[in-house]
Order: sequence, then C-alpha cells, then structure tokens
Amino acid sequence: MNVENQDVLLDLEGEEEEEDDDNDDGEIVLELNQVIIPTYGTVPDQQNLHTPEWVDFDDKPDSLFFKDGQRRIDFVLVYEDESKKIAHKRSDRKKQKRKRQVYESNLINNGLQLEATRSVLDEKLIFVKVHAPWEVLCTYAEVMHIKMPLQHNDLKTRASAFSWFSRLFRVDENIIKPEQEFFTAPFQKEHFSNFYIQDKDTFFNPATRSRIVHFILSRVEYATKNNVKKFGINKLLDTGIYKAAFPLHDSSFRHLSTDPNCPSERYLLYREWAHPKNIFKLQPLDFIRKYYGEKIGIYFAWLGFYTNMLTVAAVVGVGCFLYGCLKKDNCTWSQEVCDPNIGGNIIMCPQCDEVCTYWNLTITCESSKKLCIFDSYGTLVFAVFMGIWVTFFLEFWKRRQAELEYEWDTVEYLEQEEQVRPEYEARCTHVVMNEITQQEEYVPYTACGKCVRMTFCTSAIFFWILLIIASVVGIIVYRLSVFLVFSAKLSQHISGTEAISKYLTPQMATSVTASLISFVVIMILNIVYEKVAILITDFELPRTQTDYENSLTTKMFLFQFVNYYSSCFYIAFFKGKFVGHPGSPVYWLGKYRNEECDPGGCLLELTTQLAIIVGGKAIWNNIQEMLLPLVKNLIGRYSAAARSEKVVPRWEHDYQLQPIGKLGLFYEYLEMVIQFGFVTLFVASFPLAPLLALINNMLEIRLDAWKLTTQFRRLVPQKAQDIGAWQPILQGIAILAVVTNALIIAFTSDMIPRLVYYWSFSVPPYGSHSTYTMKGYINSTLSVFNISDFKNASKPFSPWFRNQTTCRYRDLRYPPGHQHQYEHNIYYWHVIAAKLAFIIVMEHVIYFVKFIISYVIPDVSQKTKSKVKREKYLTQKLLHENDLKGVKKNMDKIIKGADSTFQPKDE
Repeated sequence: MNVENQDVLLDLEGEEEEEDDDNDDGEIVLELNQVIIPTYGTVPDQQNLHTPEWVDFDDKPDSLFFKDGQRRIDFVLVYEDESKKIAHKRSDRKKQKRKRQVYESNLINNGLQLEATRSVLDEKLIFVKVHAPWEVLCTYAEVMHIKMPLQHNDLKTRASAFSWFSRLFRVDENIIKPEQEFFTAPFQKEHFSNFYIQDKDTFFNPATRSRIVHFILSRVEYATKNNVKKFGINKLLDTGIYKAAFPLHDSSFRHLSTDPNCPSERYLLYREWAHPKNIFKLQPLDFIRKYYGEKIGIYFAWLGFYTNMLTVAAVVGVGCFLYGCLKKDNCTWSQEVCDPNIGGNIIMCPQCDEVCTYWNLTITCESSKKLCIFDSYGTLVFAVFMGIWVTFFLEFWKRRQAELEYEWDTVEYLEQEEQVRPEYEARCTHVVMNEITQQEEYVPYTACGKCVRMTFCTSAIFFWILLIIASVVGIIVYRLSVFLVFSAKLSQHISGTEAISKYLTPQMATSVTASLISFVVIMILNIVYEKVAILITDFELPRTQTDYENSLTTKMFLFQFVNYYSSCFYIAFFKGKFVGHPGSPVYWLGKYRNEECDPGGCLLELTTQLAIIVGGKAIWNNIQEMLLPLVKNLIGRYSAAARSEKVVPRWEHDYQLQPIGKLGLFYEYLEMVIQFGFVTLFVASFPLAPLLALINNMLEIRLDAWKLTTQFRRLVPQKAQDIGAWQPILQGIAILAVVTNALIIAFTSDMIPRLVYYWSFSVPPYGSHSTYTMKGYINSTLSVFNISDFKNASKPFSPWFRNQTTCRYRDLRYPPGHQHQYEHNIYYWHVIAAKLAFIIVMEHVIYFVKFIISYVIPDVSQKTKSKVKREKYLTQKLLHENDLKGVKKNMDKIIKGADSTFQPKDE
C-alpha cells in the first residue's frame, strides 16, 4: 500500500474520534458520503477512494510522459502537502485534504490516469500529472463537438500575385513546416473509421488533449453540501486546495528538447516568432494556433492585421505632417502674429480675473508656428482619408476572419461546441419551462431575480462612470484654478522680451501639468475599476465563457472610454467655446472663470494632450508588461537556489513561471482598442498618431509573444470564433470617428474661419483687399474691448501702459461704440453657417463612401465559400450517406426475409 493510501485510511479511521472536538469534520464526512458522479455513479465506500500512483522523478528533465515513457502528461496539478502546512489549523488541513482526495478519486472514476511526484526543490510541493487515455479523449471529443480531419483538402488554390514579396517576410518553411489543410467534421465515435487517423497517439494534438482534460477538470465534483454540488478545478484553486493547474510547455525556450519524442514547438516559437530579431517577419499564425489554441491565435492574427493596415495610415499621416512643415513658413496668419509691426502692436486682454495681466500677441509666436504644422489643409485630407481607411480595415478584417474561421474549424463553434460555465451550472436550482422543448430545465435565477441582478449591475456601472466624470470635473477645476497661479507667476511684460515667454506660457504650463495629472488619475482609476468590473460580472453569472467575456468587455470599455477620452473631448469641444467676453465673462460653478484658448485655438493643446496620454500609456504598459513577470520569475529562480545543483523536471520549471490570469489576453485587446480610438477619434489634431501606434504595435506583437513563450505558463487552449465583443466596439468607434474629426476641424481648429475670411471677408464688400488673401486675418478675428468696461471683479491689478484704452480678445464681436457693441458680428454668423455646412457635407460624403465600400467588399471571399461548401458536402457524404447505406442494407435483408417467409409452398 502506498503512502497516500495509508494517509487516507488513517484520516478516515480517526474521523469519529474527532467529531466531538470539531463539528466541521462531521460536515466533511457527510460531504464524502454525498458525492455523486453523474456519469460514473457514486463513491460507495470511503475506504475505496482511488488515489494517484506515486513515483519518484526519473532524472529526465525534458520528459513529457509518465514514468513508463508511454502515457503523455496532458495536465499538471500542484498542491502543498497538508501534513507540512504550518499556517492553517489542523482541522482546516484535514478538510482540504479530504476534498482533494475525493476530487482526485472522481477524476480517476472519470477515466483519467494520475501520477504523483514530490517536488525536487521543495519537499512540501506535490505534482499530480494527468493523462487522458484514448477512450476518454474520444468520448469527450464527441461531447465537446471537436472537429477532426476527414481527408486532405483537394481544392486547388491559386498563388497570390504578391506571394513572391510576402515570401521574403515569412518564416522559413524548412524550420516551421506549413500545416496540412484538411476537411473536418465534429468527431463521432461511431464513424471512427471515416476520420483521417494515421496514429492514435498523434490524432489528438497536445493542445486538444489539454482542452479535453481541462473540460473534465472543470466539471468533476469534490463535495455536495446542503444539496449544492461543489465542483471544478477553479474553485479548488481559489480556496487554495491546489496551488496551480496548467498544461506543460513542450520544451525550454532556450534550447531543443533532449527527448526525441518532443517537437520543441516552444523553442521554435521563441526563435522564429518571439525573438526581437523577427520584428519585420510575418507571424506563423497556424503554428501559434496549434500550440496555444484558436483564442490566442485570433488575437495575434487581428493584431498583426491591424499593424499592417496602420502602415498605410502612418505613411499618409507622415506625408500630411511633412506638408504642414513645408507650408509652415508660408503661413500668413502666423507671420502676422510674429510680426513686431502687427502682432507686436496688438495688446491682448487678460484671460482671468484680477491677477492676470495684459499681454502681447507676439508671446504666442512659437505656438502659432507649431500650430501651422497641425492645422493645415493636409490635416483635412488626412481626416477624410482616415474615415475611409477605418472602413477598409474593418471590411478586410471580416474577410480575413472568415478565412481563419474556416481554416481553424470555428465556423459553427458557438452553435455546437461552447459549453456552459461551471459557475453557472453550480447555481442552477430554479426550475423553468423551456419554450422550445416544452421541458423543464434548471436555471440559476428566476425572471425577477435576473431583473434585480441587471438593475444592480447597471446602477453600479453608472455610479463608476459618474465617478470618472467627477474626476474629470476635478481636473477642470484644477485647470481653472492653477491657471490663475501660473498667470501670476509667469507674468509677462507687454514687450514680451523674456526668452522663456516664447515657450512657457500660462496656457502651456496649465495644459502640460493637467495632462500629466489626468494620466495619473486614469491609471489609478483603471486599477480600482478592473476589480469592480470583475465582481459585477461574476454577480451577473453569464451562461457561457463567451457571454462572460463579452459582458466584461462592454463594462470595461465603457469605463475606459470615459476615463481616457473625457479630457480630450473637453479640450476639443468645450474649452474656449463658452467664455463670453472680457466685460461679461462666463463662470464655471459660479466661481471659476472658463478657460480660453490661445489666439490660434485649442488644437495645439489637444495635440499635446494626445501625445502625453498615448505616449505615456504605451511606455507605461510596455514597461509593466515586460518588467513585472520578468522580476517575479527572477525572484522565484533566486529563491530556488538549488536549481543549479539538481536536475529539475519540466513540470517544476513551468510551475516557477507566472500564471496568465483568468481573463487571458483581455487586457491586451483593451489596450489595442483604446489605442485604436486615439488613432481614429482625434486624428485630425495629431496626424502622427498612426505612426506612433505602428511603432508601438510592432514592439507589442513581439513583447506579447515573448511574455507568452518565456514568462508565462502555457495557457489552456481555447476555441474562439472571432474577436468577440471587440468587433462591434471597433465598428462603433469607426462611426463616431467621422463625427469627432468633422467637429474637430469645424470647431477646434481655425480652418473654417480662415477659409471664410479668404473667400468672403478679405475682398469687398466686407474686406478692403483687391484679391483673395490671408493678409489682415489676425486683425479681423480679434475683437476690440474698451478697458473702461471692465467690471470691478474682473479688472486686473496690473497698471496699463502706453496710455491705450482698448485691448483685443479672441472672438467675432462688434467693437465698443457700435450700436450692437459686444454682440456677434456678421463674420461670426458666416463662420457658423460654414462650419455646419462643412460638418454635414463631410459626414455625408464619408458615410456614403463607407457604405459603398462595405457593399462592394463581401464579408466572405468566394474561395472560402467554396471550401465551406466542399466540407459540408464531404461531411454529408462520408458520415451520413454511409449510415443511409447501412440502413438500406438492413432493410433489404428484412424485406428478403419477409418475402421468403410469405412465399407459397410448392404443392
């Protein structure tokens, strides 16, 4: 009898003696007696609990098999020997041990084979290796509707016209061989002979084997208490009964495996995919899918496709930026700002009450030059281009996604294959009538209960969104209050001779510090809300994993959308729009005077905000993603100093790596979609955003690959049909981007007022120039204010120089002395009409082009449609028609037998 069996018997014999000392032990005995295995019956006797086979490590560090060298390790469970635990009470240790023993016994009852080995480095740790025999794999492959190969794909494929070019960037086919294409069908044991089986050991690849075993691990019970079944490896991990559960990497990423039966796919992935030298190479997507599963594969396929499409956007964006740089010196209105005879003679009104002083327009000379780069006609062209680019991106991705759905056998995944979450199954206690089947079924809550849950969750989401808006309001209050401080500290003389005044204006200082504070607040709120969103989604209790992830995705994105974009929306569409005029300013919250934009507008400030948030977010995320797992793994290796002296098995190497987390690559998607929003929603103010995103994504692909391959345990392979809820989110951003860019050009930039001046107000009857020109634009767009009209609360402390009686401010109003003084003039109404007309025309043109593109480009290519039809035909022919032939033969025999029975006898 092995050691584990002895422990079981001793524990069970001593139960009755300890019942009086600890009532909890009695509950555990009851739990053991009530364990029910739905498929394989009950555990009839506590002494008959099955236990894993105990073996010693055989000093083969790269082996992926049990000690017999035949049975493959499909999963590894890790727990700490309860007899060596010190932190927990003895009764708690016994309860944990009994639950684990029942769980492992039920795993064996379900057909799995277990082998236990004590750790080489830490004698407290026990590794339980799990193997799924052929019969178990076949049974659950049918239950899970896993598609398996029928025959080779016999459709002829035409080589692409650009295949010669793409071959330069592909992985060498001699190193990673291309995957063979098969027609597939859901596996059925009764049609076993119709499937393409060369070798039983390789028919189910390691990723499929691990997925099947994880399916079993997630549904096997370990106790029943108060008529509620407790089951699943996830709960055992959460309660600490097991410390880890993971499939094995097949080798070290640094060198090939010494085991001749190991293909060393992890090593090949690191060398040909994750290594930084491959930054310009195409990804081996089929190989990634084979090793990590479809869910990981579809993420990297999407990220790679998005990055490739960004190349076009980045080239056009850089071209528009260079155009702005070339035209900067010919920017007439900027030249007027910097001209000492024009801008030097224009005295601007204070932009805040009392402490702000009068200032000279030439102070903004440098910012006006920079603004000429971003606020040019090239920006308008780029905004229109990006509205069309995003449509091409989404439509071509749909086609690419349809190809991957077919190639990776996920076309009908949602309808056939996805299973109910164990957490959902465990709560199914209410009986309802299914409208379709007219049969009773169990659900976790009634209609009223579901309504209560939805109301609570919706309220919680709105509360947190309001909290973000409150933080944004706090940032706005900071901007309004600190502007007074900077205006007093950075006071400028009228001459504007100080060198620092060219660069560090009160507006610029306020904008930069507010952007940095906003970035810090965003990161802090992200950390808090992440945990809240998970708690809310767990409370909702979605039915499937896809429903769970989609629900969490929607919550997280709503939060992140408000969190990241609110400050940009404020600068773009609210700052400087409702300020009144110096004689009658508008106050915010009844106390703070609203912010004004520079004479050139708020576009440059929006560009600064975007550069800080996009750049800071990218740098922060990359550092966090790279350093955190690396530091944790280094600490783990340092603590296991004996590693260098002892031979360590593969499962123990993998245990030292970091777990990926329950949400997998959810945060990677979220990061990229938020970036996509910055690239599209505000691109009219920052044409270099696609270039920064392209550079970041090229690094992101390899960084994510490096993390998965070297720093994390191997993920449980999962199926995924598409990118889930991210697809409609991307489409929503694409639609919103057209509106936001049109509004930015119309209301945030000065492009429309300049065009109106050029075509209408520079020549008669409104202007005095004989030809269309931009000369005089600055003087025409700065209104005049009489300083004697200042209210006492707004009058500046600083004295007035040069005996002048007026100052200028940014607005289009009649001058003092006019019968409609300080009211909007005719120029203002022309500009408003032009802005509204521009928005309507731009939106309709882009939306019309988007509609045409969406209609012309089919979601599924003709080649993919042919493959799907061919596969359905073969499935019907090989699986169903054979059944019909068998039925027909049996019917013929029956009919012949009947004929012979009723045939008249010869007389």
